[in-house]
Amino acid sequence: MKKTELEKLAVEVRKGIITGTHSAKSGHPGGSLSAAEIFTYLYFEEMNVDPENPKDENRDRFVLSKGHVAPGLYAALALKGFFPIGEMTNLRQIGSFLQGHPDMKHTPGVDMSSGSLGQGFSTAVGMALAAKLDGRDYRVYALAGDGEIQEGQIWEAAMFAGHRKLDNLVLIIDNNGLQIDGDIADVCSPYPIEEKLEAFHFHVITIDGNDFDEIAAAFREARETKGQPTAIIAKTVKGKGVSYMENQAGWHGKAPNDEEYAIAMEELRKAGEALCQR
Repeated sequence: MKKTELEKLAVEVRKGIITGTHSAKSGHPGGSLSAAEIFTYLYFEEMNVDPENPKDENRDRFVLSKGHVAPGLYAALALKGFFPIGEMTNLRQIGSFLQGHPDMKHTPGVDMSSGSLGQGFSTAVGMALAAKLDGRDYRVYALAGDGEIQEGQIWEAAMFAGHRKLDNLVLIIDNNGLQIDGDIADVCSPYPIEEKLEAFHFHVITIDGNDFDEIAAAFREARETKGQPTAIIAKTVKGKGVSYMENQAGWHGKAPNDEEYAIAMEELRKAGEALCQR
Protein backbone atom coordinates (compact mmCIF):
# COMPACT_ATOMS: atom_id res chain seq x y z
CA MET A 1 0.00 0.00 0.00
CA LYS A 2 1.31 3.47 -0.88
CA LYS A 3 2.35 5.85 1.87
CA THR A 4 -0.41 8.31 0.98
CA GLU A 5 -3.05 5.58 1.35
CA LEU A 6 -1.68 4.66 4.76
CA GLU A 7 -1.74 8.33 5.76
CA LYS A 8 -5.39 8.56 4.70
CA LEU A 9 -6.22 5.50 6.78
CA ALA A 10 -4.44 7.01 9.79
CA VAL A 11 -6.69 10.06 9.46
CA GLU A 12 -9.72 7.75 9.47
CA VAL A 13 -8.37 5.99 12.56
CA ARG A 14 -8.12 9.38 14.24
CA LYS A 15 -11.68 10.24 13.25
CA GLY A 16 -12.80 6.98 14.84
CA ILE A 17 -10.92 7.81 18.04
CA ILE A 18 -12.52 11.24 18.32
CA THR A 19 -15.96 9.91 17.43
CA GLY A 20 -15.74 7.13 19.99
CA THR A 21 -14.47 9.17 22.91
CA HIS A 22 -16.92 12.01 22.19
CA SER A 23 -19.84 9.59 22.05
CA ALA A 24 -18.74 7.89 25.28
CA LYS A 25 -18.00 11.19 27.01
CA SER A 26 -14.96 9.39 28.40
CA GLY A 27 -11.88 7.53 27.24
CA HIS A 28 -8.27 8.15 26.30
CA PRO A 29 -7.79 10.14 23.08
CA GLY A 30 -4.23 11.42 23.62
CA GLY A 31 -2.33 8.14 23.51
CA SER A 32 -4.72 6.67 20.96
CA LEU A 33 -3.98 9.51 18.55
CA SER A 34 -0.22 9.27 19.04
CA ALA A 35 -0.30 5.60 18.00
CA ALA A 36 -2.59 5.99 14.97
CA GLU A 37 0.19 5.34 12.46
CA ILE A 38 1.36 2.29 14.39
CA PHE A 39 -2.14 0.79 14.46
CA THR A 40 -2.59 1.57 10.76
CA TYR A 41 0.69 0.01 9.67
CA LEU A 42 0.22 -3.10 11.78
CA TYR A 43 -3.24 -3.90 10.46
CA PHE A 44 -2.88 -2.78 6.85
CA GLU A 45 0.71 -3.73 6.07
CA GLU A 46 2.56 -5.72 8.67
CA MET A 47 0.36 -8.36 10.25
CA ASN A 48 -1.15 -11.49 8.75
CA VAL A 49 -4.76 -11.18 9.93
CA ASP A 50 -8.06 -11.90 8.20
CA PRO A 51 -11.40 -10.41 9.36
CA GLU A 52 -13.13 -13.36 7.68
CA ASN A 53 -11.15 -15.81 9.82
CA PRO A 54 -10.25 -13.91 13.01
CA LYS A 55 -9.31 -17.05 14.97
CA ASP A 56 -6.97 -18.51 12.34
CA GLU A 57 -4.33 -20.44 14.30
CA ASN A 58 -1.60 -19.14 11.98
CA ARG A 59 -2.53 -15.47 12.26
CA ASP A 60 -0.13 -12.93 13.71
CA ARG A 61 -1.03 -11.80 17.22
CA PHE A 62 -1.29 -8.28 18.65
CA VAL A 63 -1.51 -7.36 22.32
CA LEU A 64 -2.39 -3.80 23.30
CA SER A 65 -0.49 -3.70 26.57
CA LYS A 66 -1.53 -0.08 27.19
CA GLY A 67 -5.14 -1.18 26.97
CA HIS A 68 -6.66 2.21 27.74
CA VAL A 69 -5.88 3.39 24.19
CA ALA A 70 -8.43 0.88 22.91
CA PRO A 71 -10.19 3.54 20.79
CA GLY A 72 -7.22 3.50 18.41
CA LEU A 73 -7.20 -0.28 18.19
CA TYR A 74 -10.97 -0.42 17.67
CA ALA A 75 -10.86 2.15 14.88
CA ALA A 76 -8.15 0.18 13.07
CA LEU A 77 -10.04 -3.10 13.51
CA ALA A 78 -13.20 -1.52 12.17
CA LEU A 79 -11.49 -0.08 9.11
CA LYS A 80 -9.87 -3.47 8.49
CA GLY A 81 -13.34 -5.02 8.42
CA PHE A 82 -13.68 -6.82 11.75
CA PHE A 83 -16.86 -4.82 12.47
CA PRO A 84 -18.60 -1.69 11.11
CA ILE A 85 -16.94 1.67 11.81
CA GLY A 86 -20.33 2.91 13.01
CA GLU A 87 -19.85 0.83 16.15
CA MET A 88 -17.40 3.49 17.39
CA THR A 89 -20.39 5.53 18.57
CA ASN A 90 -21.12 2.70 21.02
CA LEU A 91 -17.73 2.94 22.74
CA ARG A 92 -18.03 2.28 26.49
CA GLN A 93 -21.81 1.90 26.30
CA ILE A 94 -23.60 -0.77 28.36
CA GLY A 95 -24.06 -3.85 26.20
CA SER A 96 -21.49 -2.76 23.59
CA PHE A 97 -18.62 -5.05 22.64
CA LEU A 98 -16.35 -1.98 22.52
CA GLN A 99 -15.55 -1.48 26.18
CA GLY A 100 -13.01 0.88 27.70
CA HIS A 101 -10.33 -1.81 27.51
CA PRO A 102 -9.95 -4.64 24.97
CA ASP A 103 -12.03 -7.76 25.63
CA MET A 104 -10.93 -10.90 23.79
CA LYS A 105 -14.19 -12.69 24.56
CA HIS A 106 -16.50 -10.16 22.94
CA THR A 107 -14.56 -7.91 20.55
CA PRO A 108 -13.79 -9.32 17.09
CA GLY A 109 -10.08 -9.22 16.30
CA VAL A 110 -8.86 -8.73 19.88
CA ASP A 111 -6.28 -11.38 20.83
CA MET A 112 -5.92 -10.52 24.51
CA SER A 113 -7.89 -8.68 27.18
CA SER A 114 -5.65 -5.98 28.61
CA GLY A 115 -5.61 -2.80 30.60
CA SER A 116 -3.82 -3.66 33.85
CA LEU A 117 -0.64 -1.87 32.89
CA GLY A 118 2.50 -3.96 32.62
CA GLN A 119 0.73 -7.27 32.13
CA GLY A 120 0.00 -7.26 28.40
CA PHE A 121 3.61 -7.58 27.33
CA SER A 122 4.02 -10.68 29.48
CA THR A 123 1.14 -12.25 27.60
CA ALA A 124 2.72 -11.35 24.27
CA VAL A 125 5.96 -13.00 25.37
CA GLY A 126 4.02 -16.14 26.24
CA MET A 127 2.37 -16.13 22.83
CA ALA A 128 5.75 -15.81 21.13
CA LEU A 129 7.17 -18.67 23.15
CA ALA A 130 4.12 -20.81 22.31
CA ALA A 131 4.74 -20.22 18.61
CA LYS A 132 8.33 -21.42 19.01
CA LEU A 133 7.32 -24.50 21.01
CA ASP A 134 4.58 -25.39 18.51
CA GLY A 135 6.81 -24.86 15.48
CA ARG A 136 4.59 -22.13 14.06
CA ASP A 137 5.82 -19.09 12.19
CA TYR A 138 3.32 -16.47 13.30
CA ARG A 139 4.68 -13.27 14.78
CA VAL A 140 3.62 -11.45 17.94
CA TYR A 141 3.42 -7.69 18.40
CA ALA A 142 2.81 -5.71 21.59
CA LEU A 143 2.28 -1.97 22.04
CA ALA A 144 3.27 -0.51 25.42
CA GLY A 145 3.21 3.03 26.71
CA ASP A 146 6.31 4.86 27.86
CA GLY A 147 4.63 5.51 31.21
CA GLU A 148 3.65 1.86 31.35
CA ILE A 149 7.26 0.73 31.23
CA GLN A 150 7.66 2.12 34.73
CA GLU A 151 5.95 -1.16 35.71
CA GLY A 152 8.40 -3.86 36.83
CA GLN A 153 6.55 -6.67 35.07
CA ILE A 154 7.56 -5.19 31.70
CA TRP A 155 11.21 -5.80 32.56
CA GLU A 156 10.61 -9.32 33.87
CA ALA A 157 8.99 -10.13 30.54
CA ALA A 158 11.81 -8.46 28.63
CA MET A 159 14.42 -10.48 30.53
CA PHE A 160 12.60 -13.71 29.66
CA ALA A 161 12.11 -12.74 25.99
CA GLY A 162 15.77 -11.89 25.56
CA HIS A 163 16.91 -15.05 27.31
CA ARG A 164 14.65 -17.19 25.10
CA LYS A 165 15.80 -15.37 21.95
CA LEU A 166 12.22 -14.76 20.81
CA ASP A 167 12.94 -13.27 17.39
CA ASN A 168 9.25 -13.60 16.47
CA LEU A 169 8.40 -10.91 19.04
CA VAL A 170 8.25 -7.14 18.52
CA LEU A 171 7.70 -4.71 21.38
CA ILE A 172 6.64 -1.24 20.27
CA ILE A 173 6.92 1.51 22.86
CA ASP A 174 4.80 4.59 22.18
CA ASN A 175 7.27 7.18 23.45
CA ASN A 176 5.09 10.30 23.41
CA GLY A 177 6.72 11.54 26.61
CA LEU A 178 3.53 12.13 28.60
CA GLN A 179 1.48 10.09 31.03
CA ILE A 180 -1.57 10.91 33.13
CA ASP A 181 0.48 12.81 35.73
CA GLY A 182 2.66 14.70 33.25
CA ASP A 183 6.10 14.32 31.70
CA ILE A 184 7.37 10.76 32.13
CA ALA A 185 10.84 12.10 32.90
CA ASP A 186 9.43 13.93 35.93
CA VAL A 187 7.04 11.23 37.16
CA CYS A 188 9.51 8.33 37.14
CA SER A 189 11.98 8.50 34.29
CA PRO A 190 12.43 5.29 32.29
CA TYR A 191 15.32 6.80 30.34
CA PRO A 192 17.57 5.65 28.76
CA ILE A 193 15.07 3.23 27.26
CA GLU A 194 17.27 1.95 24.44
CA GLU A 195 20.19 0.97 26.64
CA LYS A 196 17.93 -0.80 29.12
CA LEU A 197 16.38 -2.95 26.39
CA GLU A 198 19.75 -3.69 24.84
CA ALA A 199 20.88 -4.96 28.25
CA PHE A 200 17.97 -7.42 28.08
CA HIS A 201 19.31 -8.65 24.71
CA PHE A 202 16.81 -6.85 22.48
CA HIS A 203 17.59 -5.49 19.05
CA VAL A 204 16.51 -1.85 19.44
CA ILE A 205 15.34 0.54 16.71
CA THR A 206 14.39 4.17 17.41
CA ILE A 207 12.09 5.93 14.95
CA ASP A 208 9.65 8.76 14.38
CA GLY A 209 6.51 6.78 15.18
CA ASN A 210 4.28 9.14 13.21
CA ASP A 211 6.23 8.67 9.96
CA PHE A 212 5.26 5.72 7.76
CA ASP A 213 8.62 5.51 5.98
CA GLU A 214 10.44 5.05 9.28
CA ILE A 215 7.77 2.68 10.59
CA ALA A 216 8.03 0.49 7.48
CA ALA A 217 11.82 0.37 7.65
CA ALA A 218 11.72 -0.59 11.34
CA PHE A 219 9.33 -3.49 10.83
CA ARG A 220 11.40 -4.75 7.89
CA GLU A 221 14.49 -4.65 10.08
CA ALA A 222 12.64 -6.49 12.83
CA ARG A 223 11.71 -9.31 10.42
CA GLU A 224 15.33 -9.60 9.35
CA THR A 225 16.63 -9.78 12.93
CA LYS A 226 17.34 -13.32 14.07
CA GLY A 227 18.20 -14.71 17.48
CA GLN A 228 16.78 -11.87 19.57
CA PRO A 229 13.50 -9.98 20.03
CA THR A 230 13.11 -6.48 18.62
CA ALA A 231 12.00 -3.31 20.39
CA ILE A 232 10.85 -0.33 18.35
CA ILE A 233 11.00 2.92 20.30
CA ALA A 234 8.44 5.07 18.49
CA LYS A 235 8.90 8.77 19.21
CA THR A 236 5.41 10.21 18.80
CA VAL A 237 3.30 13.26 19.59
CA LYS A 238 0.57 12.74 22.17
CA GLY A 239 -2.74 13.89 20.67
CA LYS A 240 -1.24 13.89 17.17
CA GLY A 241 -3.55 15.28 14.49
CA VAL A 242 -5.76 17.42 16.72
CA SER A 243 -4.10 20.78 17.30
CA TYR A 244 -5.36 21.53 20.79
CA MET A 245 -4.59 18.01 22.05
CA GLU A 246 -1.01 17.79 20.81
CA ASN A 247 1.60 17.49 23.58
CA GLN A 248 -1.00 18.14 26.27
CA ALA A 249 -1.00 15.67 29.15
CA GLY A 250 -4.51 16.80 30.08
CA TRP A 251 -5.87 14.90 27.07
CA HIS A 252 -4.55 11.59 28.35
CA GLY A 253 -7.96 10.55 29.66
CA LYS A 254 -10.51 13.23 28.80
CA ALA A 255 -13.16 13.22 26.08
CA PRO A 256 -13.85 16.21 23.81
CA ASN A 257 -17.07 18.12 24.35
CA ASP A 258 -19.35 19.03 21.44
CA GLU A 259 -17.40 22.14 20.45
CA GLU A 260 -14.04 20.41 20.76
CA TYR A 261 -15.38 17.44 18.80
CA ALA A 262 -16.44 19.71 15.94
CA ILE A 263 -13.03 21.40 15.82
CA ALA A 264 -11.18 18.09 15.84
CA MET A 265 -13.32 16.53 13.12
CA GLU A 266 -12.95 19.60 10.92
CA GLU A 267 -9.16 19.51 11.30
CA LEU A 268 -9.13 15.82 10.40
CA ARG A 269 -11.47 16.39 7.46
CA LYS A 270 -9.08 19.02 6.09
CA ALA A 271 -6.11 16.70 6.67
CA GLY A 272 -7.85 13.97 4.69
CA GLU A 273 -8.72 16.34 1.87
CA ALA A 274 -5.13 17.55 1.66
CA LEU A 275 -3.94 13.96 1.26
CA CYS A 276 -6.50 13.37 -1.52
CA GLN A 277 -5.03 16.30 -3.45
CA ARG A 278 -1.51 14.86 -3.52
